[in-house]
Amino acid sequence: MHNKPLTATKPRYCCYQRLPFAAFSGRTLGNIFIMTDIKFYNAPWKSLKLIAASSLFVILGIWILTKANNGVFDKIMGWIGIIFFSLGIIVGLFQLLDRRPQIIINEIGIWDRSLKLDLIKWESIQNAYKITIFKQIFISLKIDKDYQIKVRQYKWALSLQKAVGAQKFNLKLSGLRINQNKLLDFIKAMIKADIEQKRELINTLPNK
Repeated sequence: MHNKPLTATKPRYCCYQRLPFAAFSGRTLGNIFIMTDIKFYNAPWKSLKLIAASSLFVILGIWILTKANNGVFDKIMGWIGIIFFSLGIIVGLFQLLDRRPQIIINEIGIWDRSLKLDLIKWESIQNAYKITIFKQIFISLKIDKDYQIKVRQYKWALSLQKAVGAQKFNLKLSGLRINQNKLLDFIKAMIKADIEQKRELINTLPNK
């Protein structure tokens, strides 16, 4: 995949996209260096699958409502099915049309849109492991206790995360076109690597 300037590249659906990223290490232009960003996007086929499955249940709910001999309970269940799975269609359409990168990885750290946090630096990450919660796959990041969290975290959410074996920071992989095991191995290697090794590892991240 050829490198393109960040400002001239339109986001697109793919496993990842390598782009040169200009970053300042100082206050002058002479301290600019080139950093490789790897961007992960939503997988369109997963969104289409959600839309198709939800549509079938909406049709089933409509069919239940139109049957003349159905009682009150059947009609209530029909409406519940229509409302609930209509939300699934909305979510699927949003994911399908969302062309923003969901996860960005570079030699400095990891950024995940769903976490609503700044980039998490590699030196703050102690470990990583894969976990499944309600059939959704995550990579849990064990973060240094001194890491400053800028968003409010509710006690009930923290208790739930602890109960299922998750951490405060969990990268959601479901819906993204990512080889989850290879990405996990890559993150573990980046945690242990020095800055020069990180730059080499960034260029070896597998796309399948």
